[in-house]
Amino acid sequence: MIRAIAASTISVFYFSSSALASLPLAQAPAAPAPAQPAAPGGLEGLFSNPIYLFIPLIIVWFFLLSGGKRKEERKRKELLKQIKRGERVQTIGGIIGKVVETEDSKVLVKVDESSNTKIWFSRDAIFKVLGEEKAAETSDKK
Repeated sequence: MIRAIAASTISVFYFSSSALASLPLAQAPAAPAPAQPAAPGGLEGLFSNPIYLFIPLIIVWFFLLSGGKRKEERKRKELLKQIKRGERVQTIGGIIGKVVETEDSKVLVKVDESSNTKIWFSRDAIFKVLGEEKAAETSDKK
């Protein structure tokens, strides 16, 4: 009996909703589609999406970071150009010696005084110049 009441209630509800839909008063008139706003042009369109704001920021950040590196490379190249005879240098491998002879792309370094050992190094293999005064100090102490 409960099933019969439930079934009749559902069918009545279904009947009543379909009956209302067929009435002319129940239907709303079709509204025209809303007009699409015009896409902003020029700079307004460019700044409408926040992702476009990060692009110039990334470019500026890149140039700020690379500027220091370029300055260090210029300074190192100038240092390598000015290496002269008699200076103490350290190579990238950690070998310390005294410059005996220089050429355009390589340097002859004396690494051992007792056995008179000399090694040719590329100028790019020189890590830093320790200076002439340290070479003079060590020779004066002996």
